[in-house]
Amino acid sequence: MIGLLIFRDFQLMDASGPISVFEIARRQKQSAPQTWIFAVKAGAVRSSSGAEMYARSLRSAKSLTTLIVAGGEGVEVAAQCKATVAFVKKMAKRGVRIASVCTGAYLLAEAGLLNGRYATTHWSRTRDFIGRYPRVKLQADRIFAKDDGVWTSAGVTAGIDLALAMVAEDHGDEISQATARQLVLYHRRSGGQSQFSTLLELKMPNGRFGGLLSWMRESLHAPLTRETLAEQSGLSARHFVRSFVAETGLSPTRAVERLRVEVARERVQCSGETIESVAQATGFRDPERMRRAFIRAFGQPPQSLRRTAKGTGRLSLPPSRELRLDNIP
Repeated sequence: MIGLLIFRDFQLMDASGPISVFEIARRQKQSAPQTWIFAVKAGAVRSSSGAEMYARSLRSAKSLTTLIVAGGEGVEVAAQCKATVAFVKKMAKRGVRIASVCTGAYLLAEAGLLNGRYATTHWSRTRDFIGRYPRVKLQADRIFAKDDGVWTSAGVTAGIDLALAMVAEDHGDEISQATARQLVLYHRRSGGQSQFSTLLELKMPNGRFGGLLSWMRESLHAPLTRETLAEQSGLSARHFVRSFVAETGLSPTRAVERLRVEVARERVQCSGETIESVAQATGFRDPERMRRAFIRAFGQPPQSLRRTAKGTGRLSLPPSRELRLDNIP
C-alpha cells in the first residue's frame, strides 16, 4: 500500500499528482499497490485551495510499503505536530520507503530522516531550509533526489516526476513509460530547478537587474563581457559593475560563470550532447575552460558528473563541494 500523508492547508497537487501516477500505473499492472490518504485526524482535510480530501487515521496505516508526505502552506504547523513527526519516524523505522513532495521535506527533516543525506525541496525555500537544517545536503536545483532509500522532490509537479521514478523502480521502465504516455507527460523531464534557482537567488526584490539576469541566461552562447552587460543595462561599465555587485553580491564575471556552469551541468547530465557541444552552446567555447569551471564549482570534471548521473540517476558531490556561490571565484 502507498500512503499520502496530508495536513490542513496542504498543496492539492502535491497529493493528487502522485496519486494520479500510481492510479494509471495500477491500470498498467494490476499487482501495483493501491494508494490511500492519511492524516492525524480522519475525515475531510482542507487544502490551501479550499478543496478537501478525505483521509484515514494514522492508526489504519498498518500495511504501508511507501509513505509520501505532501507539502504546502500548512507544512510549518504540521512539522511541529508531535503526532505527525512521530508517525513519519515510526514508518521509517519500520522500513517503509519514505518520500516527500515540495516542502514536505520539512517534515522529513524534523523527523531527522534527512540528516547527512542529499535532498531537495522547492527552490523558494532553499535558504530557509539550509538555515534550519544544516546537516542536510540540500541540492536546490534537483527535480528529485534519492539517497539511501529516502526520496525528496522539488515543487508541486516534481512530485509527479518522483512518482514516475518510483513506478520505474518498482515495476520497470516499460510500466513507467506507459504511465507517462497515458498522462501525456515526459517520462524523464530533462533539466532541473537550475532553470530557476540561480536567477531567483541573484534577483533581489524589485531589483533593477532582474531583466538583465534573465537575458544573460538566454544569451549564454554570446560573449557576455562587462561592457556588453553594461550596454544592455544602459549604464557605464564602471557604474554597472559597482551597482551589480551591490545588488547581487557577485561580480558580473562570477554571475555569468554561475549561470553557464548550471546550464552546462544539466546538459551534461541529461542529454547525449558531446562535451564539446555543451561547451560551445553555453559560451565556454573551449571544453578545457568548461572543465576548469566544473572543477571549481563541483570538484569534478564534466565527464565524471555524466558518469555519475548515468550510474545512479542523481548527482553525487563531495559533501564540501556542492554548488555554492563561494565555490566560483
